[in-house]
Amino acid sequence: MELNQDKIKLTTQRRIVFVTVILFVGKFIAYYLTNSVGILTDAMESTVNVLTGFISLYSISVALKPRDEDHPFGHGKIEAISASIEGILIIIAGLIIIFEALKRLFYPGEIQQLDIGILIVAIAGLINYILGYYSIKIGRKLNSIALISGGKHLQSDTYSSIGLVVGLILLLITKRAWLDSAIAISFGSIIIYTGYKILKETTSNLMDQADFRILEKVRDILWENKSDKWIDIHNLKLVKYGDAYHIDCDLTLPWYINIATAHKESDLVIAAISEHFKDKIDFTIHTDACYSDLCPNCRINSCPYRKYPFINDIKWTLEKITKR
Repeated sequence: MELNQDKIKLTTQRRIVFVTVILFVGKFIAYYLTNSVGILTDAMESTVNVLTGFISLYSISVALKPRDEDHPFGHGKIEAISASIEGILIIIAGLIIIFEALKRLFYPGEIQQLDIGILIVAIAGLINYILGYYSIKIGRKLNSIALISGGKHLQSDTYSSIGLVVGLILLLITKRAWLDSAIAISFGSIIIYTGYKILKETTSNLMDQADFRILEKVRDILWENKSDKWIDIHNLKLVKYGDAYHIDCDLTLPWYINIATAHKESDLVIAAISEHFKDKIDFTIHTDACYSDLCPNCRINSCPYRKYPFINDIKWTLEKITKR
């Protein structure tokens, strides 16, 4: 099943790269025909699409390698690195577009065959949206950062294309040359913002920023499947590497149980998460022995060493379970 998912990731990205190369060629033909700096913005973003497509293809193939001695957590972080590079390249493309637009504002060029250019941009925008939807859908299904961020970029390219087509139609009707530069500056700014959002999201992943939404999901699963022997859980940590989550926690168990029983309880914790958590999971559990102060929170009535009667459960708040 896992090998099949890996094959789907690679096949998806190969298809995306193939289509983006065709769109790249089409948009530069449109720029050559029209000499419109507005269309140049779309062509420049297609350049980024092609570059990042190949980077994502490489990163996915690396991320799918099994863990080894040098990479005990696997190679999944490469997806976040490639997505960060994509964000940087998008920002650079936006800056180049704005520079070219400002230069054209002061040194106007003749614009021609704008109707053909508009048609090419519109068709390319529609294809990009479909391609982006496909990439995001597969990326979410297989938990691939590279496919999701690539899909979001392709869809943002579509939104840019819609505005660009509207602006180019106005340019075609009014014949006002400054509109070409104004369109390019506007969409260059949008492109820069898109790159910033991608970079912000992937940087958080590279820095192993806590994902409280996933932590809450783990907490809820454990609480719903709680055994009486699970007196407390704390020091819960979660980090994502590619399509896998690595989870650590400390599990407090009755101090008098043997190692085999403690191991069995740890396996039950892992089984509960694996059953309800559809992503790949690598779970490490450290077991702690209980102490008499926890007796009021322990439901094991048959405990021969109980010092105090049971009063209530320890409420597993997010703050409580993530605390050391």
